[in-house]
Amino acid sequence: MEPMISIDRDDPARGDVHKLLSEHLADMFATSPAVSVHALDHSALSAPSMTFWTAREDGDLLGCGALKLLDVSSGSATQGEIKSMRTTASARKRGVATLMLRHILDDARTRNLERVYLETGTEDYFAPARRLYARHGFTECPPFADYVLDPHSVFMELDL
Repeated sequence: MEPMISIDRDDPARGDVHKLLSEHLADMFATSPAVSVHALDHSALSAPSMTFWTAREDGDLLGCGALKLLDVSSGSATQGEIKSMRTTASARKRGVATLMLRHILDDARTRNLERVYLETGTEDYFAPARRLYARHGFTECPPFADYVLDPHSVFMELDL
């Protein structure tokens, strides 16, 4: 029987997740100037405005992703931002990122969000991520929330 990939809410400080997020941050700083790195550490991903998930197969971590509610001060959020999409090296090319993205978008729709945004890099390293988001209907947009124009950032949005 084929093992099942499950996506569940998780703790960003959990050991294997913390390690994956540390690798993610290290890669971001290795591929982009420090002022252009917008990846979050495990403590920022534990904020109340954040929902964090992991994808696992037989308990083994395959990847993670998060949804940040952007306009919570208004009482009822209508916009979200995808954060910390990352797949483990051993799970790449297995569709984990697609499963995680679909899960996050389904969650956003359940919350009646109207639009979801994301920021990713312009470097070749980020080309697979940009293709993934474009395949799911995301289009480039101006900076959103607290972001500013940056030659190392691509901003994307999806109307739900």
